Amino acid sequence: MDIVKTRNLRPNYDPWRELFDTESFFSPGWPVRSQNSLPAVNVSEDEKNYNVDVIAPGFRKEDFTIRVEDDLLTISAETKKETTEDGNEKQYSRREYSYSAFTRSFSLPENVKDDSIIANYKDGILRLSIPKSKHQIKATKEIKIS
Repeated sequence: MDIVKTRNLRPNYDPWRELFDTESFFSPGWPVRSQNSLPAVNVSEDEKNYNVDVIAPGFRKEDFTIRVEDDLLTISAETKKETTEDGNEKQYSRREYSYSAFTRSFSLPENVKDDSIIANYKDGILRLSIPKSKHQIKATKEIKIS
């Protein structure tokens, strides 16, 4: 005779049923992905430059678009990944694709050279160096990443 009664917390647990459960499959919260959040941005300043570091791992430098227009710096990125199996026609119950995208915009101060912004991407960090100037120099251009 048991003095302490135990309760089965997961009665009738069936992982296959949950895998193919169409109610949870099509729910708006499924799948939960961290890619829906914006990447962290660190902004610092020294005597000559403003420095912007965008923490964006998993991207390639070709995935980024950086534009400056009317003192507005816009950084965006988009990547799509799809896994396919060649020569093998399958009927899928679930197939997941990876897609990540973001856009961040920053108003530039009046004391910068919009036409001299330098960007590079290495080890998951996009670094921008925005030179300071005594006189405002406006530009409209796309910034290339080295």
